[in-house]
Amino acid sequence: MPPWNDNANPGPWGAPSGGDDKRNGPRRPQGGGPRRPGGPDFNAGFEDLSRRLRDLFNGPGGQPKRSVWIAVAGGAVGLWALSGFYVVQPAEQAIVLTFGAYSRSETPGLRYHIPAPIERVEKVPVTSLKRTDVGGSGAEGNAESQMLTGDGQIIDIDFSVTWRVADAARYLFATRDPDAAVAAVAESAMREVVGRTQLQPIISTGRGQVQQQARDLMQRTLDAWGSGISVVEVQIREAGPPPEVVAAFRDVQSASQDAESFVNEANTYRNRVVNEAKGDAARITQASQAYREQAVREAMGEAARFNQIYAEYRRAPGVTRDRLYIETMQRILQSSNKVVIDAKGASAPIILPPDVFRQKAAPAAAPQTQAAPQQAQAQPRSAQ
Repeated sequence: MPPWNDNANPGPWGAPSGGDDKRNGPRRPQGGGPRRPGGPDFNAGFEDLSRRLRDLFNGPGGQPKRSVWIAVAGGAVGLWALSGFYVVQPAEQAIVLTFGAYSRSETPGLRYHIPAPIERVEKVPVTSLKRTDVGGSGAEGNAESQMLTGDGQIIDIDFSVTWRVADAARYLFATRDPDAAVAAVAESAMREVVGRTQLQPIISTGRGQVQQQARDLMQRTLDAWGSGISVVEVQIREAGPPPEVVAAFRDVQSASQDAESFVNEANTYRNRVVNEAKGDAARITQASQAYREQAVREAMGEAARFNQIYAEYRRAPGVTRDRLYIETMQRILQSSNKVVIDAKGASAPIILPPDVFRQKAAPAAAPQTQAAPQQAQAQPRSAQ
């Protein structure tokens, strides 16, 4: 059996390559080395592809075909037109520029614009918050943070501004550098607010009011510029005297606290004394008013009683005189230790108990006082 690489024997894979091909023309001579039978012929494939491309693009006389150029131009125009599609994210707002000038604003979603160089799209995040710090360390930070208060004191303030984009078109075209504009407006507004505020409120309980005033002033200034920026918050991180005067400032604070303590103690004593005096005056006034009311009512009652007695006296003078006499004697004798004895016709000595001459207590009620003279008069009669 002859070897598989014997060119004289075609073998199971056919005759070896060589000679002329009626379709592809004469083939290139093969190399002298052995070749794997049945392998792909890349050279023939490339030549076939080149021939087909020449037939496609070359018309009669070797000139390119017009339809080919039209197809190529149409494909290029289609790709250029498709490049105008773009997507606006939910947190963004798109600004379309026509030859560099503002044209329109686009909301989130799939949008289209005329591709460059006619129209261009700028996407601006409108929901994310941005932060600008004013003051801090370094020479520039010290120059920004050192301010003069309303009472002539120097204060070192380190604060930050939180802001966001409210109008994307204004944000892009109103200012060249929005971050620098926010920092400059923040420093100017804080200096103005601090300049009309005392030192003590800024470093203690009035910090919130200073922050709100600075925010409102910043917003008015940015709105006047048409910047399209909304200030969310101004926060003072640190506020105090410069490091060079901290010791003196503490001494002043201590003296101020001592003075305030003394003033508070004096005010407390004054309030106590004044309140006690007011209470005594009110008590005396109320007592005098009560006495006046009592005296007036007693006088009115006595006058009314006299009128009633006078009316009874006019109807029965004798009976009224006896009644007045008896009531008067009863009122006088009910509180005395004297005993009245009717000794007319007495034949034996009258012996009185020793309790009769003891000091009598005040009568508890009117009926008891009226019964006492009757008992005193009954004893002599019984003894008699």
